[in-house]
Order: sequence, then structure tokens, then C-alpha cells
Amino acid sequence: MTTSHDAATRLLALRSFTGRYRVLHLTWLAFFLTFVVWFNFAPFASTVSAAFGLSGEQVAVLALCNVALTVPARVLVGMALDRWGPRRVYAAILMYAAVPCLAFAAATSFGMLVASRLALSVVGAGFVVGIRMVAEWFPPREVGMAEGVYGGWGNFGSAAAALALPTLAAVLGGADGWRWAIGSTGIVSAAYGAWYLRAVRDTPDGLPLVRPRRQGALEVTHPGAVAGLLALNLPLLGALGLVAWRLARVGFLSGAGLTAVVVTLGALAVLQARTVWRVNAPARQDAYDPGDRYPFRSVVVLCLAYAVTFGSELAVVSMLPTFFAGTFGLSTVAAGATASAFAFMNLGARPAGGLLSDLLGSRRRTLTAMLLGLSGGYALMAAVGSGWPVPLAMVAAMTCSLFVQAGEGATYAIVPLVKRRVSGQIAGLVGAYGNVGALAYLTLLLFAGPTVFFLAISASAIAAAIACRWLVEPQGSFAHVHEPSDAVTAAPALEERIA
Repeated sequence: MTTSHDAATRLLALRSFTGRYRVLHLTWLAFFLTFVVWFNFAPFASTVSAAFGLSGEQVAVLALCNVALTVPARVLVGMALDRWGPRRVYAAILMYAAVPCLAFAAATSFGMLVASRLALSVVGAGFVVGIRMVAEWFPPREVGMAEGVYGGWGNFGSAAAALALPTLAAVLGGADGWRWAIGSTGIVSAAYGAWYLRAVRDTPDGLPLVRPRRQGALEVTHPGAVAGLLALNLPLLGALGLVAWRLARVGFLSGAGLTAVVVTLGALAVLQARTVWRVNAPARQDAYDPGDRYPFRSVVVLCLAYAVTFGSELAVVSMLPTFFAGTFGLSTVAAGATASAFAFMNLGARPAGGLLSDLLGSRRRTLTAMLLGLSGGYALMAAVGSGWPVPLAMVAAMTCSLFVQAGEGATYAIVPLVKRRVSGQIAGLVGAYGNVGALAYLTLLLFAGPTVFFLAISASAIAAAIACRWLVEPQGSFAHVHEPSDAVTAAPALEERIA
């Protein structure tokens, strides 16, 4: 009875536009706009292709460019927001979005299209910023649902772009309607960013913004975690190499160009390793007090969980229309409308996952249950075939989507609680692994059919659920207020210990 009453109370509180709920609504709308901008090319892929006489391979290049820099951007944005605060960083991303957006709208060559989409891929990192903003305003016991609302309602921006932008282009009229529609998203984003800068604060009154003690890389607090962070960074660079390989596969990069990219990524790996080693000198020397440490293995498990949940969502959303069209002989429009049910679940499923994490007493067990449900959902999708009625196939997709997005909500119900002063960087790292997962799954789809694709996701979800055994329930997960912070004022004592 208490649990159901708490759930009803929190859902009713969402109608409020005061205090922390005002910040939540303004912040999910910021995320919504970044996703509208980030996904504003997809509805016009065929239109742009016809306008520029692009081949199918060139359209595929543009789609890859749209996500190419999102992985490193999420990590870097996580560092920036921990240093300068989410308010300024979110406003900067929203205003920055106008530049590459308008450049894409005004493009006159394929090269300009490529350059502007690469620049626009950075906007996909905006999600990370709101994770910390929301966590600062909501107490630990309520953070799951708040982060779920932020992620689920904001993530709907991709679907909104697909639904609204073609209509806007038609209203604006003419062959260049797509240019005006895409350009307008950048202008709206920039205007909202300027307003957001004045409309919100980083923290409630009397609560300071806790910043990392050391800058340049994620601060870890145990000697073994340094090696763990070095290992965890490698797949991020590997994902960039995978994008380069895909670009070379479609002929956009030459063999020499691919070699240059690989050499550059190798150099970046060395530079990144040196930075991690330097920044985490206190951890290497075991200089942290036991009460100041956090379990880095939790970060690893959360990265794996988000690679499976959000990574599979990105991959499936991009292939599901083609899958439905090929399996059931549907038209392109009908297949797109049918597959859209997967994305629409974001509005309710992701907040539900966060709410369950708040209410069920164990965030670790809640995430484990969502991952197991996700595994079953994808196993069901692997069984979908031409003999199925289309409505039943839609039900299977929506059931799968329910657990996918609830799993995302359950993951980010934990992320901001692992270690508050570096929560932005942890959110960025976990978010980047969502894109890594998507690239890995889509690469598998190149060489295997949909059945193997769905079964592979199902198997990886089971692996992630097993890994949750090593996830540590964050201290104070269900506290009514934030615990007193170990802010940067304590840093000099730590530096003395390692001098």
C-alpha cells in the first residue's frame, strides 16, 4: 500500500512546475531539443539524397557521421559539466547546435554535408548533462523516476523529429522546405539555450555544486581501478575505429585514410593512458581514505548494462522498419509507422524503470530483473517471422521495448549515485557505452541476419544480468536528502598525503 501510494504521489507531483519539478521539466525539454536536432536528418534522407544525387553508400556515410563523434563527446562533456556545472554546459551545447545545423541546411556539396553532420554528432552528448542536473535537484530516494522522466521524455525528440519535420517542410513549401525545417531546429535550440542559461541554477539553495578534486580524466579511488579505467577506455577508441572501418567499407575513406585514422587513434590511446595515469596518482598510491572510495566495478557493470539497453535500442530502431518491410511485405511508410511503436514506449517505460528502482528497495535487483526481461523480449523478437500476424509482431516489439527502456531507466537510477562529485563523468562514460553497443550490434547485423542479431542481444543481456552480481548498491540510495559532500575543500589534505 505504501509503495503504490508513493508511486501515485510522485506521478501526481509531475504536474507541478515549481521547485525541482520546474528544473526537471526545463531540462528534459533541453534534452528533447538536442535529440530533435541530432535526428533531424533521418526524415529527409531520401529528399537530401535526391537533391544532391547521392548514392546509397553516401547516405550511409552521412548516417555514420551523425554518430561518429558522439562517443568521445559524451566523455568530454561529462568532464566539462563536472568542472563548469550543468547549466552552462547545457546552454553551450544548445547554442552550439545552431552552427552545424544551419551549415547542413545551407550545404551545397557532399563534403559540406559530411562536415556538418560530423559537427552535429557532438550534440548527441547533451543527454549526459541533464543526468547531473536532475540528480542535483532530486534526493536519492526520488532520483530514479526523475532521471527516467528526463531520459524517456527527452529521448522522444527523435520520434518527434520524424513526425513533425516533414510536415513543417511541407508547410514551408518548395524544394528547399527540408532546408528551412532543419535550419529552424537549430535556431529554436539556440534560443532555448540562451533562455535556459538564465532560467535554472545548478543546485538548490544552500547546496553547493561538488566538483572533482582532479581534472583531465575520471577520478578513481583505488589502485586497481586505475587499470580498470585504462581498460574501459579502449573500447571507446575501438568504436571510433569501427566507424572509420565502416566509412572505408563504403568507399568514403581510402586505405591510406583508414591507416591514418588508426594511427591517430593509437596516439590518442597513449595520450589518454598517460592522462589517466597522471590524474590518478593518488589512487595509484592508495591515498584515499576508505570512506572516500567508490566501487569502480559498479561503473563497469553500468557501462555493460547501458551498452545492452540503449545500445540495442539505437540499433533496433535503425533496422526495425527494414525488418518489418522485408518480413511482412509492408510499404516503407507502413513499416516505419509499425516500427515506431518501439520508440514510443520511451514516454512511459523509461520513467517506469526509474520509479521501480526507487520503490522496490534494491536498485541492483531491479536492474537485474529488467535485463532478464529484455533478454526474453529479444528472444521473442528472434522468433518473429512471416507467418506471424503483423499486430502480434507489433506486440512482441512493444514488449521487448518495454524492458529495454525500463532497463535504461533502472541503469540511470544508479549512475548519479555511485560518486556524486564525479557523477557527470560517470554518466558520460556510461552514456558513451550506449553508442559503443549500438555500433557493435549494427556491425553484427552486417554479417548476420536479424535472427542472429536479436539472439546476440538476448545473450549479451543475460551476461549483463549476471554481471550485476558485482554491482554495489550505492550508499544512501534511498536517502531523503543528499549526504554531506566531500567537496574540493578536502583536496589539499589528499595532496599532502601523496607529496
